Order: sequence, then structure tokens, then C-alpha cells
Amino acid sequence: MSYGLLLLRVVVGLVFFAHGTQKLFGWWGGYGLKGTAGWLGSVGFRPPALMALLVALSESAGLLLALGIVTPLAAVLVASTMVVAVGAVHWKAGFFSTNGGYEFNLVLWAGAIAVAATGPGRFSLDHAFHWDDNISGGRWGLGALVLSVAGGLLVLATRTTPPPAPEPAAATEPAEDF
Repeated sequence: MSYGLLLLRVVVGLVFFAHGTQKLFGWWGGYGLKGTAGWLGSVGFRPPALMALLVALSESAGLLLALGIVTPLAAVLVASTMVVAVGAVHWKAGFFSTNGGYEFNLVLWAGAIAVAATGPGRFSLDHAFHWDDNISGGRWGLGALVLSVAGGLLVLATRTTPPPAPEPAAATEPAEDF
């Protein structure tokens, strides 16, 4: 079980870390904070610069998850970003990620919650510091689940919806003079 937890924690954590550093530093083809803020503003998040920093730091907490340090906190931070991503962007596209849907986000969210529920495992910094006895188990998983959903929904509730695109002017036929 320890090897499985290690694999899950490292893969899920590093995926989040990579996405966070795209937003934070523009690494790996990302847009950095400025580009992320611009996009977040365009989909209704206010203030966009602060929201960009928060999402970038939350996703970068994937490194904490990968290392297995303060694991429940890391799980809540990364999982919350997936709730927001699904609610703001992916839900309307349906389930499959090939259509822009939320399946990838759901898998990452579930992986983070599963790690919080089972604990960081033997190969973690939490274990090395003897913290894992106090921060693992079903109640931690349930807490991470509830906090990630509540936190994500709170962020979504503060979002302003961008104005709809203007409708094209209706073509009118010239009046006929009889």
C-alpha cells in the first residue's frame, strides 16, 4: 500500500505543481501571472490578479502533496482548484475531456481526496516527522472533501459573470413604398 500511495501522491502532486508553475512563472508554455489574471478576469473572477496568484499558489501546493508534507492541507488546496475549474469552465462541456469536459479535473480531485483519506504513507515527510499518525484517516479525507467543495463553491459565488457577447443586429428589410 505504501508504494501505491507514493505513486498516487507523486503523480497527482506533480501534475498540480506543473499546472501551478505554468500560472505562476509561465513555465512549460504557461501564461504566467499576468496572462492567467487576464484570462481569469475574462471569465468573471475579481480581482483577477489576486485570483491568479491564489490559484497559482494553490496548484503549486501539489509539490507539498508529492512530498507528503502537511498532506491534508495540500490536498484541500489542490482539490479546491478543481472544484472551481469544473464550476467555471468545464461543467458546461459535459464529462469527457476531449470536449473540454471535467473528467480530468474529477480524477485529479479524487486523487487528492483519496490521499487525504488514506494518509501520506510511509514514504512521506509527514511520516518522517511522525505527523502522519495525527493527520490521516477517514475524517481527514471527509474534511478535505467538504472543505474543497465548500471553498471552491465560495470562490465561484464571488465570481461575476462576464457580460454576454452582443447580439448581431437584426437585418431589416427596407420598407417598400407603394
